[in-house]
Amino acid sequence: MTHQETRLDHVVLWVSDPVAAAHFYEKAVGLEPVRLADFSAGEAPFPSVRVNRETILDLMPRSKANRMSMLPGAAESSGHPVNHVCLSLTAAAFDTLLDRLREQSVPVSDVSHDSFGARGPAKRSFYFRDPDGNVFEARHYD
Repeated sequence: MTHQETRLDHVVLWVSDPVAAAHFYEKAVGLEPVRLADFSAGEAPFPSVRVNRETILDLMPRSKANRMSMLPGAAESSGHPVNHVCLSLTAAAFDTLLDRLREQSVPVSDVSHDSFGARGPAKRSFYFRDPDGNVFEARHYD
């Protein structure tokens, strides 16, 4: 298998309130909710938000951690074992996200330059947290 054949499908985030988390990602980050109505109606175990056509973030309720028998150690992982998730954007989308987060009064870090990532040094990057404390980095290379 080569790196061209491997893609990121989804990341599961532990959240205290999946509906509130979905609204945060929609309003502050600009990501489209997936299965939110189904979750609210009790027909899906969790909602998600779409990062791009191939990748979603699943918003898993922390309350399900003790019942996830298919995932060894799920209950112990419902803290924050992931350091951060990085979103790679175009320069225009980077500026739009930064403005949107500030409009929503979401604290953001200072913008840094030339931090290393999957495609080499990024022109600019910054960090922010979602309401559950999950940390995200946003960056652009172009």
